[in-house]
Amino acid sequence: MTEAEQLSLTEENAFSLSQVAIQLDQAREDSNALASALERNMEVWVALRIMVSKSGEALQQQTRDNLIRLSQFVAETTMKYGAEIPSEVVDTLININLQISEGFLESGKARG
Repeated sequence: MTEAEQLSLTEENAFSLSQVAIQLDQAREDSNALASALERNMEVWVALRIMVSKSGEALQQQTRDNLIRLSQFVAETTMKYGAEIPSEVVDTLININLQISEGFLESGKARG
């Protein structure tokens, strides 16, 4: 089994968000790499939105709603700017990913 196969769904989401945050940070100076990182970020957030939209997920409604709103913000922001995204907006996306990743890990510890 690989490490990824041993992770819970919560840990997988946290890992994906943190990995794409790193990709975004490292891609700042290369528009092709940045476009790829932005696309990957959108994929992660779409998957996250689908997951939290399922009624079987053990999330409070407020948490679910907040994650859906964040996914909409990420999508709208990415579509608005594309690879011409300002550095401060990249910082915002990175910070969102890291904060939500940390929140997933904390909630996993509380349940575990």
